[in-house]
Amino acid sequence: MILTDRYSEALTYAERLHRAQTRKGTDVPYVAHLLAVCATVLEWGGDEDTAIAALLHDAVEDQGGLDTLAVIEDRFGPRVAGIVSACTDSVATDRAEKAPWLERKRAHLAKLSRATSEVALVTAADKLHNAQATIRNIRHRGLGTLSRFNASPEQMLWYFARVCQVLKEHRATAPIEELEQEVATLARLLGRPVPELDVSSEP
Repeated sequence: MILTDRYSEALTYAERLHRAQTRKGTDVPYVAHLLAVCATVLEWGGDEDTAIAALLHDAVEDQGGLDTLAVIEDRFGPRVAGIVSACTDSVATDRAEKAPWLERKRAHLAKLSRATSEVALVTAADKLHNAQATIRNIRHRGLGTLSRFNASPEQMLWYFARVCQVLKEHRATAPIEELEQEVATLARLLGRPVPELDVSSEP
């Protein structure tokens, strides 16, 4: 697959959207996360639309809500916009208007239970990089780094594990096994067992 000017346009657009944003509690430019997710998507065989969606997967949630989604659809087409929308757990433009963390994650998991292969790939790549970054921060700076997040360590571990469970049918086309390995590592660092999940389990 050869990437086209559409990808270049998306990369520039994503960087501009997130230019003032950093990874939570750090000075790491947010675009580093977007590039990592996109790289995983491409390495797992994602096509150009899916790679573009990977670059823009947080754009609606963090940078403008439904207005931004409309721009994405206009510039990159309905398929890209559909993937981005499916990867989004809030369209609120004001962070204060977002639903509580657990409520958003419950709703997003329900949506992921119907995920297409493209949505599963972007989502797994996203959670994989988030888990890897969390593990890296714990190893370098200690468990205190987790205080920057809205969720408790138990909730984070539960959510990563539930994503693995919900997307398990996509193991052949998305990095589910890699995410499971990171969940096990995170559980070990937290001194907790990997969650034993069923449909109704919550942290």
